[in-house]
Amino acid sequence: MKTVGAKTIVIGFLALAAMGIVWVVFSHLQERGGGRGQKDSAPRVPVEVGQIERGPIEWRRTFSGTLEARAEFVVAPKVSGRVWRLSVNLADTVRRGQVVAELDNDEYVQAVAQAKADVEVARANIAEANSALEIANRELQRVITLRSSGVASESQYDAAHADQLAKQAQLEVAKAQLARANAALETANIRLGYTKVTADWTDGDEHRVVAERYVDEGDTVSANARLLLIVELDPITGVIFVSEKDYAFLRPEQAVSLNTDAYPGEVFGGHIERIAPIFQHATRQARVELIVRNEDHRLKPGLFIRAKVVLDRVDEATIIPQQALTKRADRTGVFVVHEDGKTVVWREVTVGIREGDRIQVFGQGLTGPVVILGQHLLDDGSVVTIPADDRGPTNGENRAAHKLES
Repeated sequence: MKTVGAKTIVIGFLALAAMGIVWVVFSHLQERGGGRGQKDSAPRVPVEVGQIERGPIEWRRTFSGTLEARAEFVVAPKVSGRVWRLSVNLADTVRRGQVVAELDNDEYVQAVAQAKADVEVARANIAEANSALEIANRELQRVITLRSSGVASESQYDAAHADQLAKQAQLEVAKAQLARANAALETANIRLGYTKVTADWTDGDEHRVVAERYVDEGDTVSANARLLLIVELDPITGVIFVSEKDYAFLRPEQAVSLNTDAYPGEVFGGHIERIAPIFQHATRQARVELIVRNEDHRLKPGLFIRAKVVLDRVDEATIIPQQALTKRADRTGVFVVHEDGKTVVWREVTVGIREGDRIQVFGQGLTGPVVILGQHLLDDGSVVTIPADDRGPTNGENRAAHKLES
């Protein structure tokens, strides 16, 4: 009886253990089934996608600026007077050394005539001084002869010698007066020449253009008064100001493309010529000068310009639409559509060059479409719905197309 009872107890324990195992397995199956049903029943998030590109990208910046004349020359007279004639007008072409204005020269002509007369007087004084010196020399020789014979006294010799020295000094004075008169004549001629005002710039193009005219014929002007402004238009200078963050990426000879509202749709080529070594205290910006060819003189000083400069370029880059960038827990990344086309995967990225709405990124697993609309509803592994037009070819379709092409 005891043996039968023991067997009954053992069988009971075994039965309970079997029931426990069955219950654990059943619960596990229930959990798996419930989870799968929950996932299958999860709402699909409608999104729009864009494609990941691989190719070149450029970092371009556009700076606003102004055109300035390459060189300016202010025409001003060196003497005062009344403007008798202006030979050029606004927008006229002027060659180097051309007479562009003439002043009334009557006063200066008279000054030349007076200087010439002074020269003649000085020459006459020299002739007179020469004659007086010759007489004094003969008188001195006569007194020396008489003194040697004992006829002339020492006092007579001293007087003759003193007179001879005086006449010699008078000749030297007359010569100096002639030199001074000649110098005055030269000055009068120079001042007379100044009444013809010329455009004598020293370097640059042989021809320039009249940009401004400040006086009219008949006006009385003083010495160094501005008559005309003459500018060089080819090449022309563009001036932009850049901030500290862009300054380090600029260098001389860097290519620049410009456009202006005066000629919509046209692009003018140039390059950076000079970069200021200092920043302005008020604006914290540095001046950058551009040089632009302007053979037809269409570009004018004072025009507003927009200058585009390529600061950096990458030939082989991974590029995504700017809309694809999103943040999760202070990390920047994108949602990449899985190969199955139904779920998305979060990929953290580092941003590089930006070109318009295209951005270079660095990261792992950046293949396939990326979500560009609807990211705020997504998490890693979310189920999505993609419009048929946005799907693009799947990896399987790509492989099949490649196989057919082969």
